[in-house]
Amino acid sequence: MSKQFDVVVIGGGPGGYIAAIRAAQLGFSTACIDAWTNDKGGPAPGGTCTNVGCIPSKALLQSSEHYEHAGHAFADHGISVSGLELDVEKMLKRKDTIVKQNNDGIVYLFKKNKVTFFHGHGSFVKAADGAYEIKVAGKAEETITGKHIIVATGSNARSLPGAAFDEELILSNDGALKIAAVPKKLGVIGAGVIGLEMGSVWRRCGAEVTVLEALPTFLGAVDEQIAKEAHKLFVKQGLSINLGVKIGEIVKGANDVTVNYTDDKGTEHKAVFDKLIISIGRTPNTNGLNAEAVGLALDERGFIAVDGDCKTNLANVWAVGDVVRGPMLAHKAEEEGVAVAERIAGQHGHVNFNTIPWVIYTSPEIAWVGRTEQQLKADGVAYKAGTFPFMANGRARALGDTSGMVKFLADATTDEILGVHIVGPMASELISEAVVAMEFRASSEDIARICHAHPSLSEATKEAALAVDKRSLNF
Repeated sequence: MSKQFDVVVIGGGPGGYIAAIRAAQLGFSTACIDAWTNDKGGPAPGGTCTNVGCIPSKALLQSSEHYEHAGHAFADHGISVSGLELDVEKMLKRKDTIVKQNNDGIVYLFKKNKVTFFHGHGSFVKAADGAYEIKVAGKAEETITGKHIIVATGSNARSLPGAAFDEELILSNDGALKIAAVPKKLGVIGAGVIGLEMGSVWRRCGAEVTVLEALPTFLGAVDEQIAKEAHKLFVKQGLSINLGVKIGEIVKGANDVTVNYTDDKGTEHKAVFDKLIISIGRTPNTNGLNAEAVGLALDERGFIAVDGDCKTNLANVWAVGDVVRGPMLAHKAEEEGVAVAERIAGQHGHVNFNTIPWVIYTSPEIAWVGRTEQQLKADGVAYKAGTFPFMANGRARALGDTSGMVKFLADATTDEILGVHIVGPMASELISEAVVAMEFRASSEDIARICHAHPSLSEATKEAALAVDKRSLNF
């Protein structure tokens, strides 16, 4: 007889493992199935985020920033460095250690919260007696049964036709995190989050980086003023960013990759790269889920169809994270995982898509929440805007990083904050104040009246709020 659980979660990424932990906290017997495997064949829960996404990329971003600071910025602080060398192998080992620490941390959390963990690939078998049979294909195949099923199987990197990932020359986010030596010339197709972050890492390490983007505008989802400022800063750093590009044939050689493309003026180009990163988005991972066995509905793009509460077309089957509609963000998946567990318990789980923060962990960082200025214009919303540059912030000067700004957008009549956009140092941390403010429907005046520590980067947030009413104090 199969093992029976109140809740079975398929997928151990941010949405899945958090959903499992919350369900267990609420008193449900809970199982989580995850197939990620480490280099020793053991379990590696945490999904794309922990293994080949958020966590390892931030480790490399930090290492590359230290290397660049040592080579260029330390002298301004009176610190002389001679014989500076980059040990890529050690840098990658540090990254791998951090990943393992996160993997082990999740395994510990499962034990702490009494979540039963199954290492293997989970898929539907059939619906039976008000529950669902789930096959776990691991070292030993077994079947378990769950009254409620939460699908959190994440997403996969999208490849270009004729340019399949080999993770040696043509790289997804996975291969981009494992480059064994700094390439002389690195190509990046796609100027999105992954492309810019990985391009930034290897540019700082010494690669000549060329970014090829099909869209005519840079970071179209970002507030236009912030995107223009970011573009200027990235180009100044040495990233070659080409917009409006049409990619042609990609030819893989023995040790390089040739990309034929047409620029925005119609001129044809042929670029040869040592490595090519393709980051043109991600596709929902439903491969091998055997959704058809139980009639689980997918939409035309392959996402699991859900309603506003993450309910699928099947009773007691839920889906969260990258495999459903909405932004493909780890923290969005976590919030949905918690909300679904609470809904199963009869509570009212809450996820507000309007206050989900977005972050690009380049240097400077880019972060935003709420609507952009162009969105407000398109929607016909009357608004006020206020900006404050980090060059006028004392803490930013002391840090030696005065690039960028904070921008507030507020309703012209009520002063309610409609959006906050940041490009600059520690933007990923600063944006949280704006998220809290918007959740409580605060006004820009509310932020302007709150005392912020001096000297701190957060004072730029206060000053931008003051600037909405044209009364900033330090600029």
